[in-house]
Amino acid sequence: MGRILDAISSPADIKVLTDGELAILAQEIREQIIATASHTGGHVASSLGAVDIILAVHSLIDSPKDRFVFDVGHQAYAHKLITGRRDAFDTLRQFGGISGFPRPDESPYDVHHSGHASDSLSIALGLAKARDLRGSDEKVVALIGDASLAGGMAFEALNTIGQLQLPVVIILNDNEMSISRNVGALVRHLGAIRSSASYRQARDQSQERLEESAFGRAVVNFGRSAKDSIKQFFVPDTMMFEQLGILCTPPIDGHNIPAMRAILKTALDSDGPVLMHVVTKKGKGYAPAVADPERFHGVGTFDIATGSSTKKLSGPQSYTEVFGKALVREARADEHIVAITAAMQSGTGLKAFAKEFPDRFIDVGIAEENAVGMAAGLALSGLKPVVAIYSTFLQRAIDQMIIDCALPKSNVVFAIDRAGIVGEDGPTHHGVYDITYCRMVPGMRVLAPSNEAELACALHTALRLEGPVAVRYPRGTGVGEQVPDRPTMLVEGESSVVREGSDAAVLAFGDRVAPALQAAEELAEEGVSVRVVDMRWVKPLDEQAIVEAAETKLVVTVENGIISGGAGEGVLQVLAKRGLSAPVRVLGIDDLNVPHGKPDKLLADLGIDAKGIAAAIRAGLQ
Repeated sequence: MGRILDAISSPADIKVLTDGELAILAQEIREQIIATASHTGGHVASSLGAVDIILAVHSLIDSPKDRFVFDVGHQAYAHKLITGRRDAFDTLRQFGGISGFPRPDESPYDVHHSGHASDSLSIALGLAKARDLRGSDEKVVALIGDASLAGGMAFEALNTIGQLQLPVVIILNDNEMSISRNVGALVRHLGAIRSSASYRQARDQSQERLEESAFGRAVVNFGRSAKDSIKQFFVPDTMMFEQLGILCTPPIDGHNIPAMRAILKTALDSDGPVLMHVVTKKGKGYAPAVADPERFHGVGTFDIATGSSTKKLSGPQSYTEVFGKALVREARADEHIVAITAAMQSGTGLKAFAKEFPDRFIDVGIAEENAVGMAAGLALSGLKPVVAIYSTFLQRAIDQMIIDCALPKSNVVFAIDRAGIVGEDGPTHHGVYDITYCRMVPGMRVLAPSNEAELACALHTALRLEGPVAVRYPRGTGVGEQVPDRPTMLVEGESSVVREGSDAAVLAFGDRVAPALQAAEELAEEGVSVRVVDMRWVKPLDEQAIVEAAETKLVVTVENGIISGGAGEGVLQVLAKRGLSAPVRVLGIDDLNVPHGKPDKLLADLGIDAKGIAAAIRAGLQ
């Protein structure tokens, strides 16, 4: 007997399915997600948890006319499977294949380029306002997790949604998780709603108010008629969403498709904003993901039977691990050091720090602006905050970096993880802008260590300098360099010549030092002598090293970041200031959005791997 999934080519096909058939389809989708992600990797736990919500929504809306907006988008695998991408699903996150996130250029069913948290409500608000201005009648539904809802942008959107009273349905996917377990007062608020023992009193107090609207009457009537569900239907008087002017349902089982459809059908007909509070289990349907949702949030290849990783674990430490261990060592010697992250305790390597120094560790949730603003306040009080955030997410706090940290010259260290190309998560996650946005900040110093030992020394140095300092390092494993037990201070603005040469000079930044050395070795076999300089500092640049490089026949700069405003442009500025006219090749990422794929493939296509660097030198010396 064939699968129901094999007969689904668009959301229209699921509208004719019975509740029982939708339940079967949900199971088939989960099996397909697990089977595919086991050999491609991906966001397994979040996508498994959202399957039933996605089926309920698509069974009632007319997509793509109606607009289904995803927050972050890593939970959208079921959406992809029923919107014409089933046959391509085995290419998930692979170069040239389908993205792991919604992409309008991939499918008309994808509304916007999802990838960063907390933006869905603003997008939905804009779509709803545009609908009203045009006089059209499409429905707008936004799916947002409880972790994303804690982000400042989401609260700003809620404020305006409540003010304008535009018809829009917000589905709050409450699973108590982001990547790490959620933190904060909002989480406690939602937990109280889920577990309140005084539901009868709250129900009685709110029933009269609910019955004042058609949607509210439907909620009450559904609660009365649904078997064993009456205890779930209460809306506490203190419900924050209602106070904002947004009608909110009581908690609904997010894995009960009939229950969700019954409420959603009425919500879609409401003449104002409605928030459906839907409770789900992250990893639903796959025991290893339920047991360890943090690991299966974004997992590599794995064995389906056990859930264990199939990736070889031997080899050098990752840069994230090196940073985490180095920070713990520094904190043991200095009680002023405080670590801050934004829902990335594990991802930024801070688990050990949090365990050893719980009072000096702060996870602010998905709220990067708050993280950096708090760091500024800590620094004003004489502490030494280290803000550990992925490059792609730190760009959300540029204003706080400039005004709150750089303007008062606060002693804040930015540990910028996942700097450069990150791979399969694609353009919303590549950390390619941090060199530019850090270089433009007055007084900011920027370190780009080229190996594990330099990372430990860079952190040691950053913690001892006055004013804001950024340390950028890539995703993945290091080059195998031994990390010193006692890291040394790096001289500010001083580079290191790691290979001598006279024909050309490569000024390499961060993780591009290793491929630059490989290129030099390749060219040496052709009789070309290439100097390689580990620049170490993006800002301030080593001007003497740049002047000396200009004495060769060709200067090549190479960085894992965008060229515009990058380190290579900084080198050109130095040469212009000195009145030097040496031929220069600037290698990096041009004016484009880099797609998803294996990092090695992407770096090769960008011409910033060893072969690309060697080719640029050959061309420049002709």
